[in-house]
Parts: sequence; C-alpha cells; structure tokens
Amino acid sequence: MSDLLTTVLDAHGGRARWEEAHRITARQFFGGALWGMKGHPGALDGVDVTVGLRREHVSQKPFFDAGHHTSFSPGRVAVEDSDGKVVEELLDPRASFAGHDLMTPWSRLQLAYFSGSAMWTYLAEPLSLTFPGVRTEEIGPWTEDGEKFRRLRVVFPESIATLSTEQTLYVDSSGLIRRRDYSVEIAGGTPAAHYVSGHQEVSGLVVPTTRMIYSRDENGHRVPEPLVVSVRLEDVAVS
Repeated sequence: MSDLLTTVLDAHGGRARWEEAHRITARQFFGGALWGMKGHPGALDGVDVTVGLRREHVSQKPFFDAGHHTSFSPGRVAVEDSDGKVVEELLDPRASFAGHDLMTPWSRLQLAYFSGSAMWTYLAEPLSLTFPGVRTEEIGPWTEDGEKFRRLRVVFPESIATLSTEQTLYVDSSGLIRRRDYSVEIAGGTPAAHYVSGHQEVSGLVVPTTRMIYSRDENGHRVPEPLVVSVRLEDVAVS
C-alpha cells in the first residue's frame, strides 16, 4: 500500500474504523444538467441511499414509485417493491451502455446502474481502495488556485463496477480527497473533473457531503459551465 493511500485512510478516520463499519446511509440530493440530458430531470433528487461497505451494493428509495427501491450490484441492477419482489431487472447492465455518449438517453434501469455505481464509489472510499485487485500509485503533484495537491492514480479491477477503470485522486495537505478525474466509460469516455467538499465526521468516519462535477479540458482544467452533476448529502449515518 502506498504512503499516500495510508495518509488518505488516516485522514478519513483510519482503516481500522472503516473496516468495522457495515454501511453508510444518507439523504441524497442530485442536481446538474446530466439528468435532463438523460431523460430523467429531477430523478433521484431527495431520496434515501444505502451503500454497503463490505461488498458493492447500493439501494436508493423511492425510485419513481413510492413503494419501489433500487438494488445495484456489479452484475445486476433491479427495481424491487417493498416486499423485495422484482419489478424489473437488468443483468450485465454495463453492456447495455455500448455506443453511448453524453447525450444518449437512459432507461430507468440504466439510471439506477449509473447512480448506484457512482454512489458506491463515492461513499465506500477510501476503504474501497484497499479491496483485492485495486492498484494505487502516487503520481506527480498538481497546483490549483494556489494550493498544491498530491495525486493518487487508482486502477480498479473488472470485479468492481465504477464509472472509470482508471481515476486520479487529488489529496490536500491534510490527507483529504478534494478532487477526482476520470473519463465516464459508459458515456463515451466523457472526461470529468469532480470536486469534493463538506467533509463531516460521522461515527469516526470522515465523509464528504458535497460534490460538484464538471467536464474537463485537454489540459486537465475544469470547464466551468455547465455544472454536469451536483451531489449533496444530509443525515449521513454509519452502521
């Protein structure tokens, strides 16, 4: 494990505390231009999200219908009712995005896959960076708005469903993740610059509560308009 990854784990509460936790729950609020582009304006804004920390699983509710929730895992995404009965499901969901670009509309199950993989990536971090098959290495630093960041390159294995196999995390002087760069593989490799803030300590874990995601230009700088996605969390809890 790299020295920088150890720094990140320590700043976010420590590996031992993360390994004791089972799940994170929160109220999520989504904004930005993406949801309208994909045909689901306002979707998943103001819903409850549960993220598993021992395995990759996410549930969000309500999902369009008051009695429905999502069930996301790497190889399957489904909509279930309050009794756990499957309303609809999609196996091998990532394959359904073949040929997509940023403007390609999504089905509801594709929306559930995107949001599930995104929220697990965000809320299971940094514990997820210690999972089997995940490779990390420190690369050259970056200076932005007068602040210098160390950078951690992350390569995820096929067993983990995330928006991009390769991602770069920007770490501030206190060890907190403040930005991530990636190319959204299920949207034609769209480059993104993703800013992280609002870190809160919850039951010993440090969890960011605000995310602002923009396009990224060829020089690695964010494109300020439009704001592609915003994520805000309230009532974060760890169990």
